[in-house]
Formats: sequence, structure tokens, C-alpha cells
Amino acid sequence: MSWLERTELLVQKEGLEKLKNANILVVGLGGVGSYAAEFIARAGVNKMTIVDGDVFDETNKNRQLPALNSTIGKPKVTVLAERLKDINPTIELTVLQEFLSPERAYEIVSKDFDYVLDCIDSITPKVNLIVAARRKKVKIISSMGAGGKLDATKIKVKDISKTKNCTMARVLRKRLKERKVDKGVKAVFSDEVQIPESVKITDGTNFKKSYYGTISFMPAAFGLQAAAHVVNFIIKK
Repeated sequence: MSWLERTELLVQKEGLEKLKNANILVVGLGGVGSYAAEFIARAGVNKMTIVDGDVFDETNKNRQLPALNSTIGKPKVTVLAERLKDINPTIELTVLQEFLSPERAYEIVSKDFDYVLDCIDSITPKVNLIVAARRKKVKIISSMGAGGKLDATKIKVKDISKTKNCTMARVLRKRLKERKVDKGVKAVFSDEVQIPESVKITDGTNFKKSYYGTISFMPAAFGLQAAAHVVNFIIKK
């Protein structure tokens, strides 16, 4: 009996074959990306590249799938790689422990990928990854801000030009426009108004001037929507 028996029952042999042959790039393995990568692997995708330069810390435990006391201080990519191989020992994984520079974003994104998932939480690398995907005509879905929100029913997948009530999306649209990209990028966002009391201003180290508080399930729900969109795309292709 195959571990994908239930999946095959739903998507049929042909759908399962498409998933098995798909090649997916997931960049950013935090609250959104860790869940998205796992959902994609559990769906039967057999080839994946995962990218993240960060290690787990105490503050990740409230929302990131592999963040446990036992993984604090360990690189996110290696922890997640072990987990994905534990789910599917035959998965072909490329594991890149790095933060994406503009040049690397352009190098890594290629026609070999059926879909790119942008789960990065800093604006500049997000812009670089999206621009690289658009220039190379590779499909990309980008996660907007899951912080400052509590209502999981308000999450949607639309073109980035249709996003609203999201600080990250607003900044991103402006930055992308400067690079001549104003549509053609799928975005996961929530149109719930961000809870204003939940923002914290920082000194700007690690590329962030501020961040919103987050609850356990919101980034996971964003990752779920991104993964679902990609899996459905592959099955219907």
C-alpha cells in the first residue's frame, strides 16, 4: 500500500503522476514557508528546492512548524529537509542555506521550476525574487503579511494588483512598479484590516523597521493557501 493511496483516490493516477514530476522552489521557511513546503511534499511532489538563511529562535515557536525547543539554534533548511525526507524518503531535495541577494535570486529561479513560492518576510529580497520570476517567465505566488490579523476566513488568492488592507502588499506593489512589474503575480493576502496596536517598531537591523504580532494559525493558513494554489495548478496543468 502506497502512502499516497488517499491522494491518488482524489486526484487519480494522472494527477499523482503530475505531482510526482513537478519541481517546486520554496524561498523562506518561516511561519508561511515551513507549512507550504510540507503540504507540497505531503501532496506527493517529488522534487523541491528549499531556501532560507536563518536559524530557529525562541520567538518562532508560536507560529513555525518545525520550531521546537529541540530545534532552537539549528538552521531552518536542515531541520525542514530532515522532516520532508522523513515524510517522503525518495524526495529529491536541493537545500540552500542562504539569504537571497538580487544576483542569487536571478540565478536560482529557472524554467526548471513549475512554480516558485515566495514566503520571504522582508521586502527587498521579495522584490528581487518576484522580479527574477517575472523576467524569466516562471510562475510565482507571493505571500503578503500574515501579521496583525486574526480572521483566517479573510484570506484570498488574487493578482497582486488586487490586494488591499495589507501594509506589506502596499509597499511591495510600489517597489515592484518601480521595476516595471505591476501584475501577473499571484498573491496570498488577507483583506482584514491590520490590528493597529499589534505593531512594533524596531531599529531596522535584519532589514525590518517594524513588525506585527502574529498568532499561531495565520501564517500556516497563508502557507496552506499558497500550497493549495500550486498543487491545484499542477493537477490541472
